[in-house]
Amino acid sequence: MEEWGIGRKSGVKKKIYYHDTDCGRVVYYANYLKYFEEARTEYLAERGVSIKDLAEKGTYFVVAHQDVDYKAPAFYGDILEVSAKITSASTVKVEYEHEAKNQKGQIICVGRAILVCVDTQIKPKSIPEDIRQKLSP
Repeated sequence: MEEWGIGRKSGVKKKIYYHDTDCGRVVYYANYLKYFEEARTEYLAERGVSIKDLAEKGTYFVVAHQDVDYKAPAFYGDILEVSAKITSASTVKVEYEHEAKNQKGQIICVGRAILVCVDTQIKPKSIPEDIRQKLSP
């Protein structure tokens, strides 16, 4: 699995706005899924993989499974560092680990996502070789 560069991490900074919060004044729990998606997108972009270009070629990555463990709340005005890293991969799927930390370094939540490579008919397909190469160290 070393060919996938497992363990290399990428992150995005996310400022929390009022619209990110719920009536309890904390970040709405489902928003972390969006933040994780943004981190995965940047992970790929930093390695030269464009999701838009993949879609134009009929290749998509879809979430097949998602786990999230919430450790502490985040609040309006916080700045979160949300990271993504590949922890395992096969010919058709990629598993990511995610972590969101606040500006004090406190872990807010952690997650795991399994994405499957599919074609335009949402049928599993092998991850294209050029993508595998871009994700290798």
